[in-house]
Amino acid sequence: MTPSGSFINALGVAVPIHEHTQPQLADFMANALDLDAPARRQMTALYRQTTIRRRYSVLPDYSRENGSFTFYPNTPDLEPFPTVGQRMSVYQQEALPLALQAVRDCLASYPAFFPSSITHIVVVSCTGFYAPGLDIDLVEALGLPGTTQRLLIGFMGCYGAFNGLKAADAIVRANPKAAVLVVCVELCTIHFQKSNTPSNWLANALFGDGAAAVLVQGKARFAQSFALQSFHCDLLPAGRDQMAWTIGDHGFDMLLSAKIPDLIRHPIGVMLRQMLDQNGLHIGDIDQFAIHPGGRRILDLIEAELTLDRSKTRHSYSVLAQYGNMSSATVIFVLKAIWDELSEMADAASDCTPTPLPTCLAGFAFGPGLTIESMLIRAQVHSPKRVLPIREPAYRQPLDVIDA
Repeated sequence: MTPSGSFINALGVAVPIHEHTQPQLADFMANALDLDAPARRQMTALYRQTTIRRRYSVLPDYSRENGSFTFYPNTPDLEPFPTVGQRMSVYQQEALPLALQAVRDCLASYPAFFPSSITHIVVVSCTGFYAPGLDIDLVEALGLPGTTQRLLIGFMGCYGAFNGLKAADAIVRANPKAAVLVVCVELCTIHFQKSNTPSNWLANALFGDGAAAVLVQGKARFAQSFALQSFHCDLLPAGRDQMAWTIGDHGFDMLLSAKIPDLIRHPIGVMLRQMLDQNGLHIGDIDQFAIHPGGRRILDLIEAELTLDRSKTRHSYSVLAQYGNMSSATVIFVLKAIWDELSEMADAASDCTPTPLPTCLAGFAFGPGLTIESMLIRAQVHSPKRVLPIREPAYRQPLDVIDA
């Protein structure tokens, strides 16, 4: 009998086509700020210390020479610097195609699911706004009826995905027949700022663009699912002024303090113990940690605070290195990496491997407030070598997604 509750049954991720290495991004930023040689060396060191190898952007300019820019002015000082309106125009043009890539990746991984069965769409984004918005654009692009229920979770920052999942969790527990598509899309790189401040240096060194999609249902997918078991959140007023995301005249302005890792280090441990106590678990019961990779130092301090082995946090480090910080979408990339690894483990399982293969996951993210969000997930994977899959429908509806 298929268990009921709240389950992630498919995940998908996507990044834009423009790939920029950290050295290329450092050169762009140094040129934009007109740094002298010592400051350039300092910026190069900062970018190297992030351990990020590359980031992706909807803008090609970050790996081009001045004179061939398509968004920024081809002037020595990039003036007139792009306005909020110009940046929001890029968001409106690029957010939907990127979101649809993630949705395609998500639904294509679950061919037995009919896209027409989607009852709710939850959009999470903090990097752009317009109306009629991305939620309506997705309904139309996916060919869903106008009666599809929609929710927009905006401007919550890097922990926004947790609130999207909490909304989906509440929906399917209230209506087990619901199928909720949660879509996170963030175009962080359209908000590059050229004020020569430590906060801008740090923000410009970390953020990239990306999108993620998650399908949440009230019944578990037989082959593989993530059961959403518990959520927990807290506010740290002492950190209220250490992280902020505001709308300026030339884009969204990020205030990002180097003190944040130290501020959240101890409270993360307290929150984890509270969540585990509520579920009758101990830290040793957690097999994998999906930590939002806000930066290398955050990961290092959390790992040290919880005395975690790198094998339990490696996916967060890997996502940071491959993509940088993509705000709300990033933790879904981490969950997707864990999901894919468990699927590969099941495929490679020997005949003596017991099935199903359960795994307990804990997730964390943080953002303005200072807010900390956490969740507990139970992974369920059946080895195809031990358990025959349930009979799939004789026909399958193709993933007919209307191009943006």
